[in-house]
Amino acid sequence: MDSSNPRDVFRIPGYLAFWSAYTVSGFGTYITTLALQVLVLDTLQGTATDVGLLNAARWLPYLVFGLVAGALVDRRPRKPVLVGTDLARGVLLLAIPILYAMGRLNLVVLIVFVAFFGVFSLFGDAASQSFLPRIVAKRDLLAAHARADQSDAVAQTSGPLVAGGLVTLLGAPFAVLADAVSYLFSALAISRVRVVEPREISGTSLRGLRAEIAEGLRWVYRHRVLAPMAVGSHVWFLSNSMLGTVFVSFVLLELRLSPFELGITLAAAGVAGLLGSSFSTRFGMRWGAGHAVIICNGLMSIAWAIIAVVPTGSGQKWFVILLLAAGQALYGLALGLSNANEMGYRQAVTPDHLQGRMNTTIRSANRAMIVVGAPTGGLLAVSIGYQPTLWIAIAGFVAAAVFLAASPFRSARHGDAAQGSLQ
Repeated sequence: MDSSNPRDVFRIPGYLAFWSAYTVSGFGTYITTLALQVLVLDTLQGTATDVGLLNAARWLPYLVFGLVAGALVDRRPRKPVLVGTDLARGVLLLAIPILYAMGRLNLVVLIVFVAFFGVFSLFGDAASQSFLPRIVAKRDLLAAHARADQSDAVAQTSGPLVAGGLVTLLGAPFAVLADAVSYLFSALAISRVRVVEPREISGTSLRGLRAEIAEGLRWVYRHRVLAPMAVGSHVWFLSNSMLGTVFVSFVLLELRLSPFELGITLAAAGVAGLLGSSFSTRFGMRWGAGHAVIICNGLMSIAWAIIAVVPTGSGQKWFVILLLAAGQALYGLALGLSNANEMGYRQAVTPDHLQGRMNTTIRSANRAMIVVGAPTGGLLAVSIGYQPTLWIAIAGFVAAAVFLAASPFRSARHGDAAQGSLQ
């Protein structure tokens, strides 16, 4: 078997179970993402600022504990961490509809729950991204991420539509039950993966932990190619968090569309994302990881520009939905083409013992950008309007693309990654 052939990636032992867990929990996540924002805006009568605060709470643990989590994950077998955090997240989500039924759910309680959910997600994500390179070889990482992106695109297509339907039928608090079940399934699937992992490293002195964190920081920010890639990613996440926060409020409050109609526009991103992820391997091998990501950042800028020019006073609802869907489709296409190339490249150039720290170093800074960008987007939307805020965030996408194009990252290719460090 030629395992470098993307059609054979499901034949790699353990990958199918990992992919199943990722796919099902990802589907539930799209439902919860929409349901929680509708819960804030509709059920709890919140504002765009409140949505921003909720999003910030989700990612705040990455800012506070991210670097420590990466070092701790690198010390331990990653499979038990994945199973434990999936179970914990499932239980937390089950508590939301229970509290609502008891009349105890309010914005403060919801934010606290989301923050704890973020803590478990921090360790779960660190373990997940570091666990995959233990299942598949470096040469298979691009194909493995492409397959995961394809399933994610399907979830992104159907998730918002199902979420809109569930919110309409059951109410936002009870729609999150689907995600709770998905995490329980994910824990079961991961528990069935058979993989040999290094034994737990003994000794967790504070000095040793600091040294390991510093090693992870040096690897990322002194690497000739990873460093600019990471910085460009930080700028992208700052802008994307503003756009994500503003978009839902813009559609529901300014354009007066229903949750189901919002789901239709978001589903367009999933359909196009499936197409993009299907060609991401060819795209990356043809143009190189660097050029692929840079081109896609440019396409995303155009996509959000389409959304920013949607007429707010138009009586033609379906024309508005069509424009929103077109913008989301182009955004999803670019995201589908880009993600596997970025993830596959950075994991391939990083040694196994640094995978946890590399992933959480980059992700922690990215999530710090969300902590800043989400509430900032909400505040700007309330103070200067939705569309001006969209244009400010779009400028960030353009800046990220220009920065990467001027950096050594533009020369990054997957053939280079297979050879190891580019330092």
